[in-house]
Amino acid sequence: MVKYKTSIWGDLLLLANGVMLAVVLNQVASLYFFRLDLTEEKRFSIKQPTRDLLQKLDDDIYIEVYLEGDLNAGFRRLRKAVRETLEEFRLYSDNKVHYTFTDPAKAQGNKARQEFMAELASKGIQPMNVIDTRNGQRTEKLVFPGALIAYAGAEAGVKLVKGNRAQGSEEVLNQSIEGLEFEFASAIEKLSNDTRKHIGLITGHGELDGERVTSLRNTLLESYFVTDVNLSESPSLEAYTALIVAKPVKAFSEKEVFRMDQYVMHGGRLLLLIDRMEANMDSIARSSYYAFPYTLGLEDALFHYGVRINNDLVQDLVSIRWPVVTGNVNGKSQITPIEWPFFPMINHYADHAITRNLDACMIRFASSLDSVKANGIRKTPLLFTSPYTRKVSAPVKVSVNDLRKEIKPENFSGGPVVLSYLLEGKFSSLYKNRFLPEGSDSIAFLPQGESKIIVVADGDLARNEINLRTGQPQALGFDNYSGYTFANEELIMNMVAYLTNDTGLIGTRNREVKVRPLDKEKIRNSRTYLQSVNVVLPILLIVLLGIGKGYRRKIKFSRFVSERQVNQSVNK
Repeated sequence: MVKYKTSIWGDLLLLANGVMLAVVLNQVASLYFFRLDLTEEKRFSIKQPTRDLLQKLDDDIYIEVYLEGDLNAGFRRLRKAVRETLEEFRLYSDNKVHYTFTDPAKAQGNKARQEFMAELASKGIQPMNVIDTRNGQRTEKLVFPGALIAYAGAEAGVKLVKGNRAQGSEEVLNQSIEGLEFEFASAIEKLSNDTRKHIGLITGHGELDGERVTSLRNTLLESYFVTDVNLSESPSLEAYTALIVAKPVKAFSEKEVFRMDQYVMHGGRLLLLIDRMEANMDSIARSSYYAFPYTLGLEDALFHYGVRINNDLVQDLVSIRWPVVTGNVNGKSQITPIEWPFFPMINHYADHAITRNLDACMIRFASSLDSVKANGIRKTPLLFTSPYTRKVSAPVKVSVNDLRKEIKPENFSGGPVVLSYLLEGKFSSLYKNRFLPEGSDSIAFLPQGESKIIVVADGDLARNEINLRTGQPQALGFDNYSGYTFANEELIMNMVAYLTNDTGLIGTRNREVKVRPLDKEKIRNSRTYLQSVNVVLPILLIVLLGIGKGYRRKIKFSRFVSERQVNQSVNK
């Protein structure tokens, strides 16, 4: 005979043991913090440099995200990704990161709403006009894809939509999701870092100065101490983490080259933005204008480090437009913007943290770069022209009148051409087997050293335009004629961050979130079959499950009744 009381007590003990085990496991797990990410690309994992940054926070951080309200599917996906990222930030910061989501359109009254939106724009959070189609109707909505971070009385705006605009809108949103960790982490580092690094801007050789470099200088000042450095006068370069040489036009002396060489041997980092050819837009109206090479005194050093800037100019059919007078009607000049091949629009990059998911950049009068043998140096090409490119050797005729001529595409088949190299490794000094310049310190001379150098064969990458009406400097990368802001500023800041950031935070830009879209053609062809499977199969499974369960119960209880009848017969 079955003993029901014994069975009940056994079930209760089993339940009690299960509850106790769950409590014990929960207590043990609370002592050891860990996260498991089962996705293939580890999309929910925070990189170690970001974890270290969050764990060192001395104060609470408050983040207000302006992605709330009635959004389309793409921005809802972005909002979800932002929430997931900030939740990871909260956990790894021991609850020091606090975040909220706000809808800017909910401000009371039209005036208050306009003032609020203007305040966001002043902090770098620009609105986007999102056009969507719902239920056959076209709708437009202003969206502010950004966030405001507050820490220790300081604030910083974060743009949440960044990517290569040449891709589709869905791909740009996916690239934005990949960059969320870096955007938030870099903003937090900028606010929480008490010890800023020093950046030196080399002067004394006709480099960019004044209003032409205002935008770059102001952007650098948000994260670094920036000082002008004259190599012939500065007593020491040890305080500078990196030096930037932006478009020199006069030769460096032998002693200045030696000082830069030894700066690299002692671990200093260099960003060299070099124009190899003397070409400018002020003289292009002359039909007899030719560009000739500069003599800068840096040629031997660059060759020794592993690169050579060639005596040529690159022409690319994928280029920036330039306004040209193409006719005269009723006494008025007719101006037409025409692609200017000397201004390549760079949209091909290396798969590297510096250039990943970067929008197009504007290059002006660039030369080609060659890689030469240098032992111990790892070289990474960063910027490429399009395949529709050609190189024109010096002397190069540069005339706006050539724009009126018909361009033959078959003449532009020499690309893609490399315009920038990243050099990393153990550098050998240019003066290792040479006599040192007169007056140099031979005691402190180092024959080799570990460092990083980035060479870009275009000095104008760092030059900002001037507003033609107000005379004020424009944002770096802004094109006066198209009104588009290219990614020049972001590119240079990424380069500087890579050169100076030894913690590896720039490496978070390599995060990858794979998009696995459905095959729309296959769905269309198999629509009826898929609908049938999705509707009928679940019902069929439930019915079969019910029949199976009923049959199992029938067998179980029929056996129980049989055993009971047998027991009763025995007792009689």
